[in-house]
Amino acid sequence: MNLDEDDILIKIQQLRVQHRDLDDAIAALIDAGTTNMLQIKRLKKQKLLFRDMIFKLEDEHLPDIIA
Repeated sequence: MNLDEDDILIKIQQLRVQHRDLDDAIAALIDAGTTNMLQIKRLKKQKLLFRDMIFKLEDEHLPDIIA
């Protein structure tokens, strides 16, 4: 699936929002003193997945510059 430049930028923005939302959810669970560490671990894993997807899309979008 080839995405054009605008689609890539939109997808990156959507992933960043989801990444921030997960960060907020994790912080809320920790602040609430939850003992459900499995849920926190799953959210952190999902957050890392979003981060990896963001990096991949940014790498595709931004060309390598050889100095």
